[in-house]
Amino acid sequence: MNIYKYVFCKVKRLDVIIKLCLFCCLFVLFFSFLSGFKSGNLKTCNYYLLLGGNLGDRSYYFSSAISLIRERIGVITSVSSLYETEPWGFEHENWFLNQALIVKSVLAPEEVLRKIHDIERKLGRKRDNSRYNGRIIDIDILFVDEEIFYSDDLVIPHPRLHKRKFTLLPLLEIAPTLRHPLLDRSVEEMAEACKDTMRVNLYKSEANMNS
Repeated sequence: MNIYKYVFCKVKRLDVIIKLCLFCCLFVLFFSFLSGFKSGNLKTCNYYLLLGGNLGDRSYYFSSAISLIRERIGVITSVSSLYETEPWGFEHENWFLNQALIVKSVLAPEEVLRKIHDIERKLGRKRDNSRYNGRIIDIDILFVDEEIFYSDDLVIPHPRLHKRKFTLLPLLEIAPTLRHPLLDRSVEEMAEACKDTMRVNLYKSEANMNS
């Protein structure tokens, strides 16, 4: 009889331990899910970014920015050619380089924006209140798939992208059929309708010109 009691107590204790372990696992999974839901990290999106810059070693800053985007934001699935563009909205002796990227990421838009600002600071950009000026590096979010997003710090799609050839031509190369959710036009259609007269040329580096 004592043996049966002993075995019964052991089995009962094991059952309690198993139930406690299951409860702890469910508790951890629930709060991990809740944390991911709050931070918006449950959905993979395609971010369409534009790099720009006209100061210093432009090619170096672009390659460094791309490496940091890959490291901190997500997987880069497409990269346009480099374009050399006339300064838009102001005069400057140095023309800009521009390049469009598609980045697959699980991060929410405002988190991507924070990481973009961190990358710009790391590469030496100092922000001021002026919208149009020379800069080492500038990274804009143009689209997040074909979604609409508004906050105090960020508007998606980018509100001026359809007016700028230096934005549309690199984007046309990698995402011609992507549709603007507010204008109901594809990138190709916006590029054809754009009335921007600023010059935008495929960039030829000195190495390519001498080859």
